[in-house]
Amino acid sequence: MNGPLEGPGKDSGEALVTQPQTITESSHKRWRRRAHHGHSESDFRAAFHAAQLPMAIVDPNGRVLTANRALGTLLGAEPHRLTARPIAELAGLGLDGRVRSAYHEALQGRTDRMSCTRRLKHADGHTLWAEITVTPTSRGGEALLSIADISERRDLQERLRHLQMHDPVTRLPNRTLFFERLAGALADSATGRTGLCYIDLDGFKAVNDTLGHRIGDSLLDAVAQRLTQCAEAGGEECGGHLVARLGGDEFALLVESSTGTEQLTQLAQSVLAALQRPFDLAGQRLAVSASIGVVERETAGTTPTELMQAADTTLYWAKADGKARWTLFDPERNAHRMTRQALSSTLRRAVERGEFVLEYQPIVGFADDMLRGVEALVRWRHPQFGTLGPDRFIGLAEENGAIVPLGRWVLEESCRQARRWMREHPGPPLYVSVNVAVRQVWDSDLVQDVADILEETGLPAGLLQLELTESAVMGSAGRPLQALQALSEMGVRIAIDDFGTGYSNLAYLSRLPVRALKLDGTFVRGFRTARHQNPADETIVTALVQLAHKLGLTVTAECVEGPAQAERLRRIGCDTGQGWHYAKPMEADRIAELLLRVAV
Repeated sequence: MNGPLEGPGKDSGEALVTQPQTITESSHKRWRRRAHHGHSESDFRAAFHAAQLPMAIVDPNGRVLTANRALGTLLGAEPHRLTARPIAELAGLGLDGRVRSAYHEALQGRTDRMSCTRRLKHADGHTLWAEITVTPTSRGGEALLSIADISERRDLQERLRHLQMHDPVTRLPNRTLFFERLAGALADSATGRTGLCYIDLDGFKAVNDTLGHRIGDSLLDAVAQRLTQCAEAGGEECGGHLVARLGGDEFALLVESSTGTEQLTQLAQSVLAALQRPFDLAGQRLAVSASIGVVERETAGTTPTELMQAADTTLYWAKADGKARWTLFDPERNAHRMTRQALSSTLRRAVERGEFVLEYQPIVGFADDMLRGVEALVRWRHPQFGTLGPDRFIGLAEENGAIVPLGRWVLEESCRQARRWMREHPGPPLYVSVNVAVRQVWDSDLVQDVADILEETGLPAGLLQLELTESAVMGSAGRPLQALQALSEMGVRIAIDDFGTGYSNLAYLSRLPVRALKLDGTFVRGFRTARHQNPADETIVTALVQLAHKLGLTVTAECVEGPAQAERLRRIGCDTGQGWHYAKPMEADRIAELLLRVAV
């Protein structure tokens, strides 16, 4: 006799279930009612053997006491030849531990009913999905087993599942099915590695907007076909790769058992080449490109979410790097991104926790080498990353708006410290120069903040200098320009930082309330030694200094690193300079020591 069980496998869909009333359950109830109402044994046996539903009565050990004709037909044996056979072997109930345990519980009468789904092989060769039910009886420990064909219901479920798991436009697996397969690949990769190409079409929205969604859908379907061809060609030795549409114009190509990075990058290159060929759709000849994020790694310790996050990040890099290219995941680049994200998310709380400190770099007069002022430079003493310079977090603060509370704190602390120096050290007072971002002007009332801080600290307005970058000042209009004018009228000094690197629209200098220019360090780097001098450097700096002086502005040279630079800048006519030639940024106490030396 042929064995009826076709092996559970991955697609068997076997399940231990409790179903609503079925034909099997109805048969059990009719059989019980007859026994309860005293129907004769002969009537029951006649109904039992004539039933179209395959059934058997089994003993507490699971062996067949009697089987009906329908069960014999299903299994390809005369019913009497099934007697004493273990029904678990005949119906596949002994292979799965969970089902086997529930089956024996039902045989012993410790549960009212046990039901499971199995894929069986009919005696005529075809397979069917069957619901197998075991119900204890009151007849001396016997149990009734029945097998109901649920193939049609199962087929309907499969068709519905296929619709739920596939994209209607491209007929590719959708996001849900893709994540199922991805989870399976990470759990059971033949090579212990897996890879993913995350694909996004460049400029697809323009196709939809100009030609309509019908052409857009046709393009998506054509792209899906080319991706499938690439997957089939690239996966011939391992049974192909999975192509899925994740939504919109995003696709994924999953290599479930990757052989290494080279396999993924070659696949990505073939996808780029395939998609760069023009598409002829409904009389339209369309050219598209794609950006691809490529990730390949060991499956151990990797989750679907982590893999997709890496792929999404890498796709963003491909877009940012110029589109129409593939980019391989780079752990170092990702670590930098994660660090930026970590810093950005904690900036505001860091201000509240007092994690920022100020250092001050001296600004010295070229004519007499006397200390004239200081520039306040903020540092972040991060509990995890150590002391960070402004280049690591100021840009982030401007992006997320944390520059407003941070800038207010820097301004207040700088003015308080400048007032302290003024009070404790006789002689010409130092001015303090503070950098201001344009967003501080737009997102807060900078004029009122400055007025309040000057009043609170007692610092004269003339000892506060606010530095804005040239690109910010030269583009000022409306509210920023009004703020600068109000601050200037208050007596605050306005300086243009990094002058010469922005728009360089010199006409603005006569219209803005600017008191000082700070030359960008690139102009003075050529002044380091007398050798290899570039005459153009000195000509440009000389012209800028003369122009500034004619407009009534002072000039500060940044990045002065040696005596040769200092001497040439003095000779040209620069007013003040700052840089390592004089001093590195230092704590407030060190500035106080310098003031003491000057007093002596």
